[in-house]
Amino acid sequence: MAKFLIKNVFLAGILIISILLAACGEQPSSSADKTNEESSNRVLTDSIGHEVTIPKNPQRIIAPYLEDHLVALGIKPVAQWSVKGGTSIQNYLQDSLKDIPTIEFDLPFEAVTSFNPDLVVIGSPETAEGEKYEQYSKIAPTYVMGTEDNNWRNKLLKVGEIFNQTDRAKEVLAHYDQFAKEAKEEIDQKVGNPSATVIWNMNNTIYMVSDTASSGVVLYEDLGLQAPMLVKEVSASAAGNWSPVSLEKFVQIDADYLFVINSDRAGSSELLNDPLLANIPAIKKGHVYEFDQSSSWLYSGAIANRQIIQNVLDSIAK
Repeated sequence: MAKFLIKNVFLAGILIISILLAACGEQPSSSADKTNEESSNRVLTDSIGHEVTIPKNPQRIIAPYLEDHLVALGIKPVAQWSVKGGTSIQNYLQDSLKDIPTIEFDLPFEAVTSFNPDLVVIGSPETAEGEKYEQYSKIAPTYVMGTEDNNWRNKLLKVGEIFNQTDRAKEVLAHYDQFAKEAKEEIDQKVGNPSATVIWNMNNTIYMVSDTASSGVVLYEDLGLQAPMLVKEVSASAAGNWSPVSLEKFVQIDADYLFVINSDRAGSSELLNDPLLANIPAIKKGHVYEFDQSSSWLYSGAIANRQIIQNVLDSIAK
């Protein structure tokens, strides 16, 4: 009987020691996992001086009006930019974003919270001014991009840095530049070096693109088309990407080609048929090409600009 009790006590002791050793062995492992997880996160300083901890692999991203860059890098946000309650969106991206719900451009706090994001990227300091940043940062890590990122190339590279995809961003730029170079050569072979301008028609009011912004950059820098004198004049005093131009002023345009973006369903028939414009070279020669606002002409980015280039090729270099 005594031997039986001693044996049982011995076995019980071994069992207890095994349990304790197992428990001790688990603790360092758990601590190491936590350390690895923390080290996989990156800390970046945004444009307004905040140190932002970027998750290693964010899955629920809100980055309104940066979707062109996200899609170019193979990233899908959890919500996409819109205005007027989702009735106006970036239609040219919908092949990639058609199932993504919308969020209003001014990022209401309740809407941001409802998407339970793990990272918020804001395109300008103005959107996060006042107490807004603190509100957003309570919802999720929030990175604010600066005015130095306004150039679409810089913006793409910055988005690439935020998501640890700088090499991919550089690759996207290289492919875009090659595409633009080949398009420029094709245009030069087929139509030489013509002048062109882009206008945005809203309710028969003319807005002209700056030669250093939006689709103006594509035409004059990437494709090497000539900027008419009126474009240079308007651009010199432009307060934004698009500047209003009176009909009486617009008659001075000496463009060989005219690209018109219509925000009116009826198009530009009334505007372009005005007798005052009859002597504009592009109109006299029938070199007028119209696109609706669902096209990419009002946006900038590798995807938007490639589509603009393709539109130009299809129009003047058939």
